This record gives sequence, C-alpha cells and structure tokens, in this order.
Amino acid sequence: MTEFVEPAYGQRSLGDVVPAVAAALGVPGAAEPTGLVLPDAASYVVFLIDGLGARLLERYAHAAPYLSTLLADQAPATAGVPSTTATSLTSFGTGLSPGAHGLVGFTSRVPGTDRLLNALFWDKDVDPLEWQPHQTAFGRLQAAGVPVTVVNKREFRDSGLTIAAHRGAEYVGADKVGERIAAAVTASAVRPSLTYLYDGDLDWTGHKWGVRSSQWLMQLSMIDAEAEQLREALPSHTRLVVIADHGMVDSPPERRIDVDEHLELRDGVALLGGEARFRHLYCQRGAVDDVVATWTEHLGDRAEVMTRETAIGRGWFGAVEPLVRPRLGDVIVACRSDHAILSSVDFSYETTLVGLHGSLTEDEMLIPLVVD
Repeated sequence: MTEFVEPAYGQRSLGDVVPAVAAALGVPGAAEPTGLVLPDAASYVVFLIDGLGARLLERYAHAAPYLSTLLADQAPATAGVPSTTATSLTSFGTGLSPGAHGLVGFTSRVPGTDRLLNALFWDKDVDPLEWQPHQTAFGRLQAAGVPVTVVNKREFRDSGLTIAAHRGAEYVGADKVGERIAAAVTASAVRPSLTYLYDGDLDWTGHKWGVRSSQWLMQLSMIDAEAEQLREALPSHTRLVVIADHGMVDSPPERRIDVDEHLELRDGVALLGGEARFRHLYCQRGAVDDVVATWTEHLGDRAEVMTRETAIGRGWFGAVEPLVRPRLGDVIVACRSDHAILSSVDFSYETTLVGLHGSLTEDEMLIPLVVD
C-alpha cells in the first residue's frame, strides 16, 4: 500500500517560504513564524515551477543537471493538501495553510449552493476578497517596506486566483522566458526585495502527455536551462530559490474509476468536487456514513476514504477556520498509487489527462526547495 506524506506546515512546506524570506530579510513580523531557515541575502527571487515534484526531479536528473545537482544537497519540502495548483499557490502567497486561506482544491463547493467554485478559472459571482479575506504574506512584506514583485503571464493579472493568493504585490506581465528573466533582474536589483516568477509549462505538458513522455522530458530540460539562465543573470546579492507547487503521477486507463459507470458511488452524493486524485464528496443530509461505507467497500486499498472530521483531525488542511469548513467535502477520498476517480459527466476534461495530482503520495507531495 502506498504510504502518504503528511504536510509539513510550519516547518518545510510551501507556505513557509515567504515567511522564511521575511525572517531572513530581518522583518519576521511581516509573516507567520516558521521553522524554515533560508541563507541571508539582500534580495530573493523565488522561481516556482508548476508540476516539478522532487521525486520526478530525482528520477529524471539527467534531463535537469542544474536543478538535480542542487536537490542532491538540499532536503525537499512538502505541498499542502490537496497537492494542487490553486491550493499551493495560495499557501505560497499567503503563508497560510489551506484550512486558513480557504482554497481547498481545484473545485470546491460554494457553501449554501449546489455550485462548485473552480479555483483556477474562478466564478464572477464569488468575490476573491471574501473567499480569501486574509492579508497575504506578499502584502505584509510590502507594508513592511520590502518591495514584492510577481512576474507572471499577462492574462493572470486580474484573475480571481491572483487576487486571492498574491494581492499586495506589484504585478509584471511577462509571457516569454526572456521577459521573465529581464523582469526578475530589474526587480531584484532593489535591496531588500522579493521577486516571484511562475512557469506552468511543465505541468501542462505532464497533464497532456504524462511524466514519462519524451515531451515532458524535453520540457524539463528547457525549464532546467531557464532556471540556470536566471541564476546567471541575477545580481550576486540575490539568492535564487526554486520551488514547485506539487508533483504528478501518470494514471493509466486500467487504474481509473468512472463514478458514472458505478452508480452506487452516486448514492447519497449531492455534489462531486475536488479532482481526480482527491475528491470532495458533498453528501445529502444523513448520508455521510453510508457514503463512507460504500466508497470504502468499492475502492478498497485504491484510496483512503474518510469523513471531513477525520481528515481535519489528521491535520491535512492545517487549522480549519469556520468559514472554510463547509467548503471541504463531507467525505474526503484520497487516491493511492496511480489510481484516479473520474466522472465522465461532471469532469469530462479530466478523462483526457494522462498526468494527475492532488493526493498525498510522495510523487505528488514532495517538492524541491533549493537555494542557489
């Protein structure tokens, strides 16, 4: 049975990076306390590579000589739960665990409705300032006098996710690698400062082709070259920190379960949320125990099925605030190994993806956290 990796909130998780930068810059009051310690520098550039799990980087080290050499000497960190982009990017930008910032998955229920919020594409009827009301770690640093710059695609500037996760920083739109590097060099010349760059191409490639594909390996090599080029271009007073938001696993067709082909899995479930590797099940009144029993019997050791209260008690989401609790499924289903739970009716797009993430396996949860 595949062992799960528990999130290292407050020690060495994605949400600890900006608080550690704040402490290293001498403004610890600008962020939550953390056990993560970074080497001193006058400025920091954090490069987040979407989808680059630490185990993937170790496994395919030959395709990424720069990053894999750094990883060999530095311990990995963990993503939060679920190990998915919207949750992770918000933990990074806010310095909070998912139970506090409230972005608890790719999709989650809008409390009091029968609708799901897709946290990547958002919903015009959901105010990101209400959904995630806390000041971000970026905003606290900026308020303390440390300039913070986000370098990302122009199209993401005013997205709900950007507002929820990264508000308070200056946003520089940059669609090409050269633009990103140039923007980082300019921003990091200021002392002290924090600059954040994002690259989503590896994740997209893994979803489409899988992490064992030649296309993914080629993209990994390109990302590795970009990271090394970035380091060479940055001022000597700047530390480069390379992280990821999650890893990925390939899920072959025979390891997938379509709930719409096993209708007993629909019994008692009012709304199916989350994503293929980590499902939120929102149950009809009084149906939680029956749903847990049915899903447990059907899935066996392919997934871990538990109530919301059990998952909270295990610390998967960190401390959960009252506003966030009803966004979590009444029942949580976390897939083991390379299994996936699909819905050809509700989430037809997921059936086209090869690489998936969201659960707590080490291939998904362990992420690089390397400093150069």
